[in-house]
Order: sequence, then C-alpha cells, then structure tokens
Amino acid sequence: MVRRRLQQLFAALTASVAPDERALLRATLSPGELALFERMPVFDQRHSLDVYHTLVRAGHRDTGLLKAALLHDCGKVDDDGRPIPLLYYGLFVVLKRLAPGAYRRAARSGRGVLRPFAVHADHDLRSARLIEQAGGCAQAAEILRDYAAQRATPLTAALSWADNQN
Repeated sequence: MVRRRLQQLFAALTASVAPDERALLRATLSPGELALFERMPVFDQRHSLDVYHTLVRAGHRDTGLLKAALLHDCGKVDDDGRPIPLLYYGLFVVLKRLAPGAYRRAARSGRGVLRPFAVHADHDLRSARLIEQAGGCAQAAEILRDYAAQRATPLTAALSWADNQN
C-alpha cells in the first residue's frame, strides 16, 4: 500500500498531458466542459485521462460515461478556482482508513485549513453540478450524481472500476 501511494505521489508530481491528448479533449468536450477540465491541476487532468483511456481500452464507447470520466474530479476545484493541494491527498487516505469519523468532521467543518476536506468529500456531486452549470452533457452529470449517491448502475460500476485502476 505504501509503495503504491508513493508511486501515485511521483506520478502526480511528474504528471503531464500530451499534445495529442489536448486535441482529443478539444474534440470530445464542449467548450464549457473543456473549461472545467482545464481548471483542474495537471495531476487531476492526467488521472482523468487515465480513467478515460482505461474505459476506452475496455471497449466502452458511451459518450456520457467517457465525459464523466474526464470530468469526474472537476469538483475538486473550489468555487474560487483553487484546487485541493496535493499534500491533502495523503491526509485524506490516512484519515478515511484509520479515522473516518475525523475525516467526516473535518469535511463538515470545511473552514480554513479544513476547506479541502469539504471540497474533497463533496467533489462527485460538485462535479455533476459544475457540468450542469457549464451547459455540459446531462448524462455525464447524471452518472456523477449516481456515483456520488453510490447508486449501482452499469455506468457507475464502469466508472468506479476504471477510477480504481488509476
């Protein structure tokens, strides 16, 4: 587990998006959706693209699902355009595993240094709302609302599977 988390940290620190992937994004996302994608830090962009590519390699072609994959973490950017600092991700993992009550309390408080906890805890639903506000794909927003509510559907199962692979 520690080794995997260190690999994830290294991947986040060295993340990039290739020019051909930028072209794919421009061809796949509407202007409003693309703006949401581009607000994310590069490490979240890379992760979202990896989730997308995992789904495509597995044979998924549903447009709403693929857009949901690309935008599932856009809610990790707060209303002021600030992404969750990378440092917090380690805290989220540790607290959710060892002290889930402390994670929930921090998320409920959501002020000051605890603000990233609130953003993180609500990011799936925030992502759905942001897609809707941007005039984006209604199906992608619906998938993310189902994902946030932990409603098991074939599309949320596919997204969860691909997200967990990356």
